[in-house]
Amino acid sequence: MQTMIGGNRRAFLMGAGGLGLAALGGCATTGAAPLAATVAKPRFRSAPPLAAVDADPRRIMNITVCLRPFRAAGPRLDAETVGDKLVVHNYGHGGSGWSLSWGSAREVVPKALSTGERDIAVIGCGALGLAAAITAQRMGANVTIYAKEWMPEVRSSRATGIWSPDSRIAQEGAVSADFPALWERMTRTSFRMYQSYLGLPGNPVEWVDRYLLYDAPPPPRADPVGFAHYGARVRDLTPPSESLPSESHPFAAPIVRRLSLPMFNIAEYGRVLMAEFRMAGGRIETTEFHTPADLGRLKQKAVIDCTGYGARALWKDESVVPVRGQIAWLIPQPEVNYGVVYDNVTMLARRDGIVIQQTGADEGWGFNDANEAPDRAEAETALAAIARAYRTSA
Repeated sequence: MQTMIGGNRRAFLMGAGGLGLAALGGCATTGAAPLAATVAKPRFRSAPPLAAVDADPRRIMNITVCLRPFRAAGPRLDAETVGDKLVVHNYGHGGSGWSLSWGSAREVVPKALSTGERDIAVIGCGALGLAAAITAQRMGANVTIYAKEWMPEVRSSRATGIWSPDSRIAQEGAVSADFPALWERMTRTSFRMYQSYLGLPGNPVEWVDRYLLYDAPPPPRADPVGFAHYGARVRDLTPPSESLPSESHPFAAPIVRRLSLPMFNIAEYGRVLMAEFRMAGGRIETTEFHTPADLGRLKQKAVIDCTGYGARALWKDESVVPVRGQIAWLIPQPEVNYGVVYDNVTMLARRDGIVIQQTGADEGWGFNDANEAPDRAEAETALAAIARAYRTSA
C-alpha cells in the first residue's frame, strides 16, 4: 500500500526544498525589493475553502486489507534461469509499488529483452505488472500477461494511492551501496512518466493538497524496523510544505502544514493502463502458478515476474515480509478533494472514494502481520480521528 505517514519521513513531507537564501540572492537585481520583504511573502497560494469529511461510520462502503511486500534489501530486480526461461524479478517494493512502477519497469525490461527475445511474458496484473508490460510494448515487444487476478481484484487496487516512493522500500543497513542511487533513478523515471497522465479524462493521476495536523510539535516517530528513507534525494520534485495560519483552514489542531503531492485514482488509472495495454495488442490470460516449474508451460522464453506479495509463496522467498495496511472506504464526496494526516491516521479523498487508514503509533505498525481479514473496529477508530480533526463536525 502506498502511504507516506512516518516520522522519519517527516523530512520528505515537510521538506526543505525550494529556493534558499543563496538562490534568492543570486536573483537580485538593481531596484529589486529588499531580501527580507521578498522572503516574507507567502510561498504558495492561500488555502482554499475546505469542505469537511462526513465521518459517519454508516458511510463506510467497504473495508479492504493489503499486504505490502517489504524486503529489507529493497525490491528484487535480478534475473535467473528457470528451466529454459530467463526470469527477471520485479517484486518486493513495500508501500512504493505504484510510485516506483515505471522506474522499476525501466530497470527490468531491458534485462528481459537482452537475449533478443521479443515475445515476453509478464506474471502479475497489478501496478508493477501493468507498468512492465506497457514498457516492454513501447520497447518493441509482444507481451502477454499471465495472472490469477486482474484489476481491480489485485492487491494493488487496495492501495492508498498517494505518491510515496520511499514507503517501506528497504531497511537501513541492509541495502547494497548502490541502492540509494538506483532508488533515485527509479523515482525520477516514475515521476516523469506520471506527469504524462495528468489531465486525462477521469483524472487517473492528479495533484492534491495534504494537510498535516499536529496537536503539539511532533517528536521523531519511533521506528523499530529501521526503514530506509531517501526523500531528501528527490526533494526537488515536489514543493516543500508550508505552515498555515489558523484562520485559513477548518482544522482543530494548532499546527497545520500543507504540501502538494501526486495522487493515483486507482480505479480509473487501472482502467487506463488496462486499455493502453490491450490497444497495443497485449493479451491477458487467467493463470495461476504454484511453483517455478509451472513457468515451463509458457511459450515465452523471457518472463518478467511481478508477483508482489505472491512471490513469497511462489519462490519460497521468505525475505518478503508482509506489512498489513487496512483502508476504510467512504462514499465519495466531490466537494472534498484533499488529504489529511492526523493522530496516526491518513485520509485521502479520491474520485472512487475517501480512503481512511490507521497507521499506528510507530513505523512498525502492521509489520510482519499477514492477517487480511477486515477489522471494523480499527476502521471506526480511524474514522473517529478524522472526525476530531475539524473544528466542527461534517
